[in-house]
Amino acid sequence: MSGRIPQHFIDELVARADIIEVIGSRVPLKKGGKEYKACCPFHDEKSPSFTVVPDKQFYHCFGCGAHGTALGFLMEYDHLGFVEAVEELAARVGLEVPREQDATIKPKPADDLFAVLDRVAEFYRRQFRADPRVTDYARRRGLSEDTLARFGIGYAPNAWDALLRQFGTTEADQRRLLQAGLVIERERRGTGESGDASQGAVRTGGYYDRFRDRLMFPIRDSRGRTLGFGGRVIDQGEPKYLNSPETELFHKGRELYGLYEARQATRNLTRLMVVEGYMDVARLHQAGITYAVATLGTATTPDHLQRLFRIVNEVVFCFDGDRAGKAAAWRALENALPQVRQGRQIRFLFLPDGHDPDSLVGEEGRDAFEARLKGALSFSDYFIRELSSRVDIATVDGRAQLAETARPLVEKIPPGVYRELLVDALARVVGMAPEKLENLMSLGSQPKGESPAAPRPGSFGTAGHRPPPQRTALGTGRGSLVRQAVRILVHHPAIATEIAVPAQLKSIDQPGAALLNQLLEQLKTDPCSSMAVLLVRWRDHPDFDALDKLSQQETPTDRAAAKAELEGALQRLIAEHPRQRTQWLLDKEKTGALSQEERKELQILLSAPRSADTART
Repeated sequence: MSGRIPQHFIDELVARADIIEVIGSRVPLKKGGKEYKACCPFHDEKSPSFTVVPDKQFYHCFGCGAHGTALGFLMEYDHLGFVEAVEELAARVGLEVPREQDATIKPKPADDLFAVLDRVAEFYRRQFRADPRVTDYARRRGLSEDTLARFGIGYAPNAWDALLRQFGTTEADQRRLLQAGLVIERERRGTGESGDASQGAVRTGGYYDRFRDRLMFPIRDSRGRTLGFGGRVIDQGEPKYLNSPETELFHKGRELYGLYEARQATRNLTRLMVVEGYMDVARLHQAGITYAVATLGTATTPDHLQRLFRIVNEVVFCFDGDRAGKAAAWRALENALPQVRQGRQIRFLFLPDGHDPDSLVGEEGRDAFEARLKGALSFSDYFIRELSSRVDIATVDGRAQLAETARPLVEKIPPGVYRELLVDALARVVGMAPEKLENLMSLGSQPKGESPAAPRPGSFGTAGHRPPPQRTALGTGRGSLVRQAVRILVHHPAIATEIAVPAQLKSIDQPGAALLNQLLEQLKTDPCSSMAVLLVRWRDHPDFDALDKLSQQETPTDRAAAKAELEGALQRLIAEHPRQRTQWLLDKEKTGALSQEERKELQILLSAPRSADTART
């Protein structure tokens, strides 16, 4: 069913769900006091550091930092999208997921298209079983009955209207087939007044089947629903592979063939291997290498990579050893640059000439094929080897060219440990100190002699000057009163209804004050029962990351103590505001940038009597 899931339902669902039951059905939990512990399911460890807190409906691993709610656990552990996790959790607690439609948005016919595609996939499977020529071809290609069933492989008959006769009896049915990418609209020219067809307007002339006489591979989403198809020609013909076109459901730059099957085969995937063909994936899975997936006739895109790294931390690209395979590998490396960082592994495996994964795994079997993975090139080794092969590194000119060629590529890698180590490795090849190479490539810290950069919003410059306070910035340390108040609200959202919020709080102009006011206002208008409900409610808010980090920090577990701390923090914020505002205006006055209104405000603040609290420094 299409439509938005109401927020009130999500709140109720998270509040009703038992996180112990959800996680305990997948991970063996052991009770220890008020909490439950286990070895973390998201990284290898011998001593349990994974903790589930039923009072907060929250889990946290002190080893790898994984944390979240019952919904978040389902998304991470079962590799589900948010909507799918909501549906799974609702089914567990016996609730039906409601949907609401925006009256200004036309409902999408996605459900109808999914239904059409699934019916067509079943039709193709029946056609496969009914044609001895096709079943013989599948046997000759080494596909077992189990593999054919697991991947739902079928056959598109050698006819122009097989689907139309079966599923396109009305104009509406034909339009749905067109929207699903299963048929193509014909064009014919009408005749003009002179009777010359070449002068007439182009008019539609019905439809014809897109796929004909092809082995059909259904491409499925994470729930196993058919999104589109890939078709391989049976005998001779071009193109060898034909994919569904871009549709409302199918986007080949995002989808990966075999990903659904890989998730079904291995609940806790640690590695995915990207190959180039449908048959490669099917044969590798059949051999027991069930972590193989394939792009759909395109180079690996940034969307592909983001999707892969949401599931695993190790990705292996497997390519033929010919020129086309090496070109595809380099395109994959270029697209992977923004995804490279510590904790992730990207490797490249090149097969012997004349072999693809399909033929090689059939010839040498699983063990020998997987043994080749041990010799796969790391990202850094392939990066440096490929660039070095393009120059003469025996000469100064060649090494200089290597550094210059690498510079724009290295710039795309996020700053961090991995980039520094890669620059170190490049420096050894170039024959230069890493710091010097980094400086020349403009990747490191600011070169000497340049003016210091302006401080970031909410930070302090080297001269002690504070820039204008930013209303949305919120760090995650412990010192700020605003941060302290927000942290308590994250852990104990229900106490917002029990406190009086000073009216002056809205005038506070400090980093994070806007978030604090927004949080208090929402919690008073729409009370929240637990931290888990709060985090799910704020999941799409720009400040979610700050709230998420604060959820991992310690705070008073006693409700009364938390309430007292929150009230104290708010009172101190109000008391300290005049002094902080005065200091900020005085700092700004030194630059000569005060407006007339700000000058009047400063005069009033300086002439006002100061209480004992605000007078303290």
